[in-house]
Amino acid sequence: MPKPLRMSRRTWVGAWAVLCAAGIAATAALNASPAPDPQPEKPVSAECAEYIADIETQLAKAKVEGNDDDDGVLAFTRTRVGADDCSDEILDHFSGDR
Repeated sequence: MPKPLRMSRRTWVGAWAVLCAAGIAATAALNASPAPDPQPEKPVSAECAEYIADIETQLAKAKVEGNDDDDGVLAFTRTRVGADDCSDEILDHFSGDR
């Protein structure tokens, strides 16, 4: 079985320095690149917009009444046959609040 090649400390330090320099250069290039264009907002149906407004009203009412605990849970339900599924729109609208 052949003996493994031993590398000197200079070689290890040189390789480490090259990797560090490459990482710093890559970080600088990424920081200098422009931010991607924001995604255009999808239109929200009138029914979902009304539902989101209703949720905001209920949240504001709970805040005024002092029920706005960080550990509390507010539940909103809407059970109507044929109603739009607004779950994606609600998540998109309220995701900035977290």
